[in-house]
This record gives sequence, C-alpha cells and structure tokens, in this order.
Amino acid sequence: MAEAAVRYLRSVRTAAPEPVEVLPRPELRCVGEDERAPVDPAEFRRVLGNFPTGVAVITAPSATTSGTSPAGFACQSFTSLSLDPPLVAFMVGRGSTTWPRIARAGVFCVNVLGAHQSELCRAFAVSGADKFAGVAYDAAPVSGSPRLSGAVAWIDCAIHAVHTGGDHLIVVGRVDALGTAADDPDGPLLFHRGRFTRLSD
Repeated sequence: MAEAAVRYLRSVRTAAPEPVEVLPRPELRCVGEDERAPVDPAEFRRVLGNFPTGVAVITAPSATTSGTSPAGFACQSFTSLSLDPPLVAFMVGRGSTTWPRIARAGVFCVNVLGAHQSELCRAFAVSGADKFAGVAYDAAPVSGSPRLSGAVAWIDCAIHAVHTGGDHLIVVGRVDALGTAADDPDGPLLFHRGRFTRLSD
C-alpha cells in the first residue's frame, strides 16, 4: 500500500514542490535539581510498558584491526522510518558503552530475535561481558556486522544520521540489505509489561 502511494505521488509530480516551512526547534532542557519532574519515572515506565514491542540485538563489526570482538546490545526501541529512501531507526542511551563502538564502525545490523531467543537477549543486555562468547553468527552481506543465527529477520545498515532525544540518541540507518529466516515456526520475541512473551493464535 505504501509502495503504491509512493508510485502514485511520483506519477503526478509535475510542478516544483512548495517550499516547506521550517518550524522552530522546541526548547529542551533538563529538570533542575530544585524542580519536580513533570512525570514520575516509575509511573512513566509502568504506563509505557503496556505498549508491547519486538526485541532486537543491534550489532556492529569491530572498528579496529586489533582483533577486538564485535559490538552488540539488546534493543526494544527499533522501528521502521522511511520507505523511500529505506530508513530504520533505533534509540540508545547516551551512557551506553556499546554505542561509541557502533558509531566508530559506521554500520550496524538489526537482528530481530525469535521467540526462542530470550536468553540471548539477556546475554546482550549485560554490560561489560563478552556478549558474543558461544554465539553463532555470520557476516551481514554489506556491512560485515554480525548476523545472529536464529533471528527471524535481519536488516543491514549504514549510519545515516544521529539526533538527540533527551537522555537517548536517535540513530537513523540507511538499509543496504535485509532478509528473513527460512524457517520461523515460533514467531518473534516480544516484551510486554516487564517480561518476555510471544504471539499466539
């Protein structure tokens, strides 16, 4: 449906598009120590936990030739962004120790985890450990980022842009290749109300 809309808009585009008005950027600032936060963080987390998400592991190849291991972290905040050009996005905390390694590599692979991979997700959520120990993977075709075995889908990307978003960064990736598992009997891994779950009939 989206592809049909894009084709239609291209077919009727005859005149130069109207200039787009640039809106002023909102003023964003941190809450001061003497101010009350507008929303309680625990309540924010509880309410937003009612929105179920998929679970992915973002991976990147080693950015050096010294033999260091690849980079990776578990991510719930992944989304598709644009069809033309093909863009995706994920959010990562500013304090992440893995993000600088992905940024240096300039590329990444989104591995959409299957329902049977909750333990793998937990392993990639740990900070400081060798997350790839005992993990089967091959190289994504364009970026060379780790493509995890058993993932239901993979999206191979180059970093397109990075934006600030409060205490997180919004990373936009240009999709260079993608695919799905040949056999996916269990569907994707989901996260809802603080626990893993799966699709059911």
